[in-house]
Amino acid sequence: MSATKKVAFYTLGCKLNYSETSTIARDFTSEGFERVDFSEKADIYVVNTCSVTENADKRFKNIVKQARKANDEAFVAAIGCYAQLKPEELADVDGVDLVLGATEKFNITSYINELLKVPEHSRGQIHSCEISEADFYVGSYSIGDRTRAFLKVQDGCDYKCTYCTIPLARGISRSDTLENVLNNAAEISSKGIKEIVLTGVNIGDYGKGEFGNKKHEHTFFELCKALDEVEGIERLRISSIEPNLLKNETIKFVAQSKTFVPHFHIPLQSGSDTLLKQMKRRYMSGLYVDRVKTIKETMPNACIGVDVIVGFPGETDALFLETYNFLTELDISYLHVFTYSERENTAAATMDGAVSKKVRAKRSKMLRGLSAKKRRSFYESQLGNTLTVLFEGENKTGYIHGFTQNYVKVKCPWNPALVNTLHPVTLTKIDHDGMVRFEFVTATILL
Repeated sequence: MSATKKVAFYTLGCKLNYSETSTIARDFTSEGFERVDFSEKADIYVVNTCSVTENADKRFKNIVKQARKANDEAFVAAIGCYAQLKPEELADVDGVDLVLGATEKFNITSYINELLKVPEHSRGQIHSCEISEADFYVGSYSIGDRTRAFLKVQDGCDYKCTYCTIPLARGISRSDTLENVLNNAAEISSKGIKEIVLTGVNIGDYGKGEFGNKKHEHTFFELCKALDEVEGIERLRISSIEPNLLKNETIKFVAQSKTFVPHFHIPLQSGSDTLLKQMKRRYMSGLYVDRVKTIKETMPNACIGVDVIVGFPGETDALFLETYNFLTELDISYLHVFTYSERENTAAATMDGAVSKKVRAKRSKMLRGLSAKKRRSFYESQLGNTLTVLFEGENKTGYIHGFTQNYVKVKCPWNPALVNTLHPVTLTKIDHDGMVRFEFVTATILL
């Protein structure tokens, strides 16, 4: 290239997508590209797509328009889950040059370098495999945030949940080698990043597919024990783990770990056993109660987040209230509420008992309100406790924010000296915006 080409990235969806975007961006940088913000003029725009919900699909066209507005001669590439599921649909979007599926996205620089050699390349080129061919593993991690990194340890899923397209977009469950995960963790730590968040599609299934689909070589529990011994890591956080795969041995280990923090995010999806069966989840509500009880008995101050879906086919008023009441009684800290949306090629899309969009919205609002109450109650339970805060790197309207090890969000007046540092604090009160104020335990911090 005669002049340095500029590349920009836009990521939709989950933490796993962010870790993969960061790895792909490093590949571009190593080949001489200059990374710029997506709002800036670039020669190449890469959109890492998501297809978990209908909204993620709809946002794609607007993102492409944004890129073309910044540079109408730019090269636009689409990668990720939506690109695997609907490559033709993305290729037909005005301004899209290249669509890469699950096996091709990590070779994007090769495809783009070839196409850039041809001034009159055809738009909308598709390179996508059958998802059954996605049986390899590419490790990745994100390091865009100074304070934390998302470390991918696992990809794909063997579950057949009736509402989910992820197995169609990412393929079978497969894992990174233990050695590679530990090396990546050490590399992240060496860059001064204080917190590592373990991520994947189904991380509790870690070990499956390792070394080319052989028998399990390591379990998630063994991974946690090994990571706990890596020098230099201040904090390790488990992103999201299925309740049936969160074993008691892991819970007890986290409770006495040097680096793992007392924060769990555990998908529930429904508090109704009737709907859990329809969803083909691999547990019933009783097991979920047991997991929450075990965590709270072992770590009374642990934060527990819950994923829940509203409006699944067949969710009557009575079944929704079953979920609502189940969550009301459960000792949890917050909810991530997802409004069910029909996805092609899923069993749920053809089920009877469709719930109207209006009812879905009403139920979603009810659960979001419950989530706010749960978070407030959890924060109130932490007032007076002395906890350690990791401070973020942004000045937000004159304040710096941070998170305690058990995921309480705090704030204080902006002080750049606090960025990416850990400090013990005593939580004192909840502010009007829902964040928590505190006092430093040591008097050496000047604000």
